[in-house]
Amino acid sequence: MNYTDLVNNIKAKQSFLCVGLDTDITKIPEHLMSFDDPIFEFNKQIIDATIKYTIAYKPNLAFYESMGITGLQSLEKTVKYLNENYPEAFIIADAKRGDIGNTSKMYAKAFFENMNFDSVTVAPYMGEDSVTPFLSYNNKWIILLALTSNQGAYDFQFMQDDNIKLFENVLETSRKWGNKENMMYVIGATKAEMLVDVRRIVPKHFLLVPGIGAQGGSLEEVAKYGMNKDCGLLVNSSRGIIYADNTENFAQIAGTKAKDLQTQMAELLKEYSK
Repeated sequence: MNYTDLVNNIKAKQSFLCVGLDTDITKIPEHLMSFDDPIFEFNKQIIDATIKYTIAYKPNLAFYESMGITGLQSLEKTVKYLNENYPEAFIIADAKRGDIGNTSKMYAKAFFENMNFDSVTVAPYMGEDSVTPFLSYNNKWIILLALTSNQGAYDFQFMQDDNIKLFENVLETSRKWGNKENMMYVIGATKAEMLVDVRRIVPKHFLLVPGIGAQGGSLEEVAKYGMNKDCGLLVNSSRGIIYADNTENFAQIAGTKAKDLQTQMAELLKEYSK
């Protein structure tokens, strides 16, 4: 998916919602356990119920890898289902990969060729040569970790050298590796006030913003400080949507939660996307 397709889909749906498919078999409704693949069935019903209000889906690899081969098969079926039934959906592999060039090349092949994700989250710590293998694919994206929403972000990401914070250095250096057409950044919603500094360095890039809802981030503040004329945001909600209900109505409730966020987002697009 290219930049124009992504922007057009945001405009068409009046949404910049990303639904995180952090699917934990211990948390899904009990009645799904009768299916051959409960994880896939849960994902499928969540997708069908939320697709009208959603731009992107973000499976977190840890939840699937923790189940071994059966979990990876569920993930593969989920991505295939999206690609075949909802090709307009932007699919993010939340894998946080980052290794030497040869290994990164294999990671890129795994996610972009074999599993057909649109994007993958990548850690920048090992530098340019660990990132560039992902950038060799047309219409594929990397989403670079820059400023995360967890408490441990303060351990390193705010360290300063000549009054330049580490996360600012990551942004400044990495923006030379790619461009707004193939590189996004993870910026946590719980650091919304920092979006002013982020936009000073990368005004045109898309930002993937986790941390609203259960983690306490403010959607309005994210839009106020982070939105640009093309929107430039994918705001993720996971638990607040997929685990909003644990009965046989779980998918319907998830759709309602997604619709509520989409309604808010439509208003924010009118106000801040100028």
